[in-house]
Amino acid sequence: MLKRTHVFALLFLAACEQAPQQAEGPRYSGTPDKPALATYRLAVHPLHNPRKLVADYQPLIDYLNRHIQGIQFELEASRDYQAYEAKVRAREAEFLLPNPWQTADAMKLGYHVIAMAGDASDFKGVFVVRRDSPISVPTDLKGKVVSYPSPTALAATIMPQLYLQTHGVNVNMEIENRYVGSQESSIMNVYLKQADAGATWTAPWRAFQKEHPQEAAQMKVIWETPSFINNSVMVRDDVPAAVREGVRALLMGLDRTPEGRVILSDMETARFHAAADADYLPVREYIQSFERIVHPLQVKP
Repeated sequence: MLKRTHVFALLFLAACEQAPQQAEGPRYSGTPDKPALATYRLAVHPLHNPRKLVADYQPLIDYLNRHIQGIQFELEASRDYQAYEAKVRAREAEFLLPNPWQTADAMKLGYHVIAMAGDASDFKGVFVVRRDSPISVPTDLKGKVVSYPSPTALAATIMPQLYLQTHGVNVNMEIENRYVGSQESSIMNVYLKQADAGATWTAPWRAFQKEHPQEAAQMKVIWETPSFINNSVMVRDDVPAAVREGVRALLMGLDRTPEGRVILSDMETARFHAAADADYLPVREYIQSFERIVHPLQVKP
């Protein structure tokens, strides 16, 4: 057995052989950090709930990031129309995909149209009812509940309300207008029998049929409004021209490649068309007509 003094000596020698501990301090690298990429956000108005909107539009963002080097694109969803429109008024996002009503508003805030998203013929309101509903003509809605996404949804609220007003229904006095926050909620209110009819527009209705086929099978479209100009793509006035034109060119070419056609299909969009601010000037006239015939809007473009 080792003596106690021998054990102490061995421990002392082992400690002396250990490398001295260096004090913590800054660490240096021979290569500089990569500069952060400039980020551009695309804010899409609430076509769907945020989860579905991200699922449908993130492939477009990924496509832009693969084809435009040196910058980064991000998708921004909003919980409802009011939240989206607050972001537009604050000029938070560099790119927008708003409805035509919001387009007219954003033009006053320094945004400019670079494209139209989808065919104009596809932009129309639709009314859905349950298949067992006794409703057959608009006047059957008198005394009943109609659901809509938001007071400022052009195709899904403003156009349907004008349709009812011009087909014998006093929208302000003879029905209960219920604003439920999203396109899907407007449809589901009908399915759940919380509303007698629901207003939406063609793209969300197609998406609902794909996502909820069993529920959709118990419902039907009963009326359609006339079509109008479709949603726009807009860019803020301080975005560099090279970035603006790069995005525009990629959008215009989506329908000419297999990958692009898949992205368009996910977004329920046939193609992107060339468009400019002047193409959306008739929206203001439409809103003026609506306010004269139906009721004033709280926020005017």
